[in-house]
Amino acid sequence: LSANGVMHRDRQYVVQNGEVQIVDEFTGRIMPGRRYSDGLHQAIEAKEGVNVENESKTLATITFQNYFRLYKKLSGMTGTALTEEEEFQQIYRLDCVEVPTNKPIARIDEHDSVYRTEKGKYMAVIRKIKECNEKGQPVLVGTTNVDKSEILSALLKREGIKHEVLNAKYHAKEAEIVAQAGKKGAVTIATNMAGRGTDIILGGNAEYMAKHELLKQLIAKKSEDESMTDEKIEMLMTEATGHAETEDSDILAARAKFEELNNKFKADLKDEQEEVKKAGGLYIIGTERHESRRIDNQLRGRSGRQGDPGTSKFYLSLEDDLMRIFGSDRVKNMVSSLGIAEDEPIEASILSKSIENAQKNLESRHFDARRHVLQYDEVMNEQRKIIYAQRQMVLDGEDISGTIRNMMESAIDSALDDFIGITDIPENWNIKALTDFANQILMANGEFEIEKSEIDTITKAEIRERLLEIADKRYKEQCELFGENMREIERVMMLRVVDTLWMDHLDEMEHVKREIGLRAYGQHDPVIEYRNVGSELYEGMLDAIKRDTVKYVLGVKPKPQTEIRRVQVAKPLDTGGDGSLSKKPVTAKKTPGRNDPCPCGSGKKYKHCCGR
Repeated sequence: LSANGVMHRDRQYVVQNGEVQIVDEFTGRIMPGRRYSDGLHQAIEAKEGVNVENESKTLATITFQNYFRLYKKLSGMTGTALTEEEEFQQIYRLDCVEVPTNKPIARIDEHDSVYRTEKGKYMAVIRKIKECNEKGQPVLVGTTNVDKSEILSALLKREGIKHEVLNAKYHAKEAEIVAQAGKKGAVTIATNMAGRGTDIILGGNAEYMAKHELLKQLIAKKSEDESMTDEKIEMLMTEATGHAETEDSDILAARAKFEELNNKFKADLKDEQEEVKKAGGLYIIGTERHESRRIDNQLRGRSGRQGDPGTSKFYLSLEDDLMRIFGSDRVKNMVSSLGIAEDEPIEASILSKSIENAQKNLESRHFDARRHVLQYDEVMNEQRKIIYAQRQMVLDGEDISGTIRNMMESAIDSALDDFIGITDIPENWNIKALTDFANQILMANGEFEIEKSEIDTITKAEIRERLLEIADKRYKEQCELFGENMREIERVMMLRVVDTLWMDHLDEMEHVKREIGLRAYGQHDPVIEYRNVGSELYEGMLDAIKRDTVKYVLGVKPKPQTEIRRVQVAKPLDTGGDGSLSKKPVTAKKTPGRNDPCPCGSGKKYKHCCGR
């Protein structure tokens, strides 16, 4: 159901090279190697008709919040932190400080234009792009997903407007597209990635153009100079913009050439830069409000850098996801009653407030969800620390023979609690289960047995003593059998058991997390309930680790040394003694007729005997 109804191609994922690849909803970038769990990825692969891969198994899990808190010192810098100030303070205990810009911001942020339908909104966007394009003003159009960016691209092609598309499908061309997004008359359609981390320089990016030209010259030189390999070209391209001290003549020559080209392109682009500034700088068009105001601010921030002129404006419709889900019905009913044309903008303060409230509601909801995830992960965090400490002890090659002996005692005590309990009445003891435990876990091989004559007199302490003796005897036999290899076998067995059961525990806890919210209907706090259930499951996992480790350590057997013999795989040919193959005539078996005597010798006709 999720694969067909909730997950949409070119929104949540794209299909490339016969693989379903997940798209990050906030950055618009492909996340290679990531797969959906619980069979969802396989269902999507089946839907798209690509090869269905095996389901991935979660080996480890940690939230970003707990991962970041592993660092002793935590700090960061971003242009859009103030909208999330409360979250930084609550989760990381970090204060947000606003640093003034290097130069005053000259960008003009215009009021949003809201349209009745999505079609009307796109018509207005196309009109604005044509208007800017005619006067040479570069335009960057931001969309929320791949699907919307390709719809806009198709509309621009119909109008004959040259443009570039930057989304998860064309990720490899990102730097090239963004570098030239500020050129005169450039039109760039982008998802949220929008060249994050790359400055859009008005008039064009001289540095990128210099790199591009240098690469072309180095590739051309490859045919003349045999020492100019692909690896060397890659190294020279990296070092050309570096500043590390070097005496390498090739690197110094590459740096000099890059500097020369950079200055040349800067001079060439100066006039175009002035023309773009006069045209109004980079014009940012947002086609939809994102769930987070921070993402909208990042899109606006593409324009007006370092005091450059620029403009930003959002074009919205009442059919956008944000307005459709969170916009009030009062606003929609009011707009419908006015009878406004679909491509005519609606100017009303109630709309601006409605949009802002919708974003705030969604941000608040997402923050609560992240906080709940963190509260759930706090339960897992304590368990994670203990398990990982145990794994690390094994990986460090420590002698864990003492741990194995403690596990044997714990496994025996747990079995006694389960099968005997606190009762002193032998009739209530589960002797059969206890005997099975001794044979299957401690490898007693029938040595443990409680006679009927002693059932009334034997005590729980005496049974414990017997089981400990059997386990200790079996353990010593294993040590003698494997000698110095026993320590390594213990580590391998324990590591395998811990990893397997920890993976199963993660899956169980994920299922619990998914269902635990329903307990809120019974007036129970889901987080407290999750903690209680998680604690029970964790205790069960620890008991299983002890039991299984003891079972495998005491039950492991050396591989038998098999004698290697040559096996005759081809029969010698009968050459008839004179080097020629003997040929025997092949006679076809004759099937008797229905009225013929049966060949079995019964004397009956074939049809009444074997021919039935």
